[in-house]
Amino acid sequence: MSNDDDCLCRPCGFLLGLPFMLLSAILSLVGIIVWVIATLLICICPCGVCLAAVVSFAIWLIKMPIHVITWFTRQIPC
Repeated sequence: MSNDDDCLCRPCGFLLGLPFMLLSAILSLVGIIVWVIATLLICICPCGVCLAAVVSFAIWLIKMPIHVITWFTRQIPC
C-alpha cells in the first residue's frame, strides 16, 4: 500500500545524485552564457527566429540540475 506521496523524502537518491547534479550545474552555467549571447543576437537579428532553438536548448541546460536530481530521487525506492 505504498503510495508515491508517502515517499517524497528520499535521502539516498539525493546523495547518490548529488555529484551528477554538480556536474550538470557546470553545464547549467554554460547554458546561462549561451542564453545571454543568443538573446543578444536575437535582438540584433532582424528575423529573430533563427536562434530560437539555441535559446530553448540553453533553457534546457539551465534546468538540467533540477531534472537530474529529481530523476535520481525517483529511481531509489523508499
